[in-house]
Amino acid sequence: MSDTPQDFYARRIRAVLRYIGAHLEEELSLEQLSAVAGFSKFHLHRQFRAYTGFRIGQLITLLRLKRASFQLAFFPAERVIDVALDAGFEASESFARAFRRALGQSPTAFRSAPDWERWVETFKIPLNTQSPGALAMNPAVEVLEFPETRVAVLEHRGAPAELMRSVGTFIEWRKSCADSPERSSHTYGVPYGDPEEKPAAEWRFDICGATRSGVQENAYGVVEKRLPGGRCARVRHRGSTDTIGETVRRLYGEWLPQSGESTGDFPVFFHYLARMPRVSEHDQITDVYLPLRG
Repeated sequence: MSDTPQDFYARRIRAVLRYIGAHLEEELSLEQLSAVAGFSKFHLHRQFRAYTGFRIGQLITLLRLKRASFQLAFFPAERVIDVALDAGFEASESFARAFRRALGQSPTAFRSAPDWERWVETFKIPLNTQSPGALAMNPAVEVLEFPETRVAVLEHRGAPAELMRSVGTFIEWRKSCADSPERSSHTYGVPYGDPEEKPAAEWRFDICGATRSGVQENAYGVVEKRLPGGRCARVRHRGSTDTIGETVRRLYGEWLPQSGESTGDFPVFFHYLARMPRVSEHDQITDVYLPLRG
């Protein structure tokens, strides 16, 4: 089946986004990106802005700084100069100036005490690399049995803008013990309600890591729970987790009515397969699970 004009341009721009994400630490010239897109430089500028809402250089800088912020906050052993070089800056001074302009903090100050509320506002980059309408017809929406899973949980309560602070605490706990090693244990998230519909103070989100040994008493507030086993619909979300709400809404609004299924008694939950900063913004992979009635 041939592409519609909309599909054609969207596919080209998504290719550019994937290329940018895979080469953030390198110099990215307009000539390179034009070749990836198969457009003239002038045409690429216009199509890119229309599709993403950003200028090319603006988005590249934001993506570099976002990845760098993850490295600073969650990988304290990495030197600031190495983070700057990974982000495509030639010197720590130019990196620090760009970082301060974006976030109002120096890289060192952010590492010590991140202003997560400003971080959320700065990095609202709602780019979805999936084709519009793909979910309703996507055969990859599958029904399967999810096994009951023992998990270590940090219960976030409060504004979504503060979620990253709780994520940082959970990562610190993981590093402090062997109860849920990050590299060998699955990571999950359980949102209790849509953050756009609930008052910020009432929103809840469980940050979870699979555990075999259980959770030892700790000072981080991490407790043990279980993700219930049973039938689930699963769909894979590719790209920024900032757009995962759209995948959830389409799963409920498009797939579920056509499926003949009914929802179960547990909220939708996420399995994070590939996340920043280990992969680029647009190469993130998250499986979305919708529990179904048995």
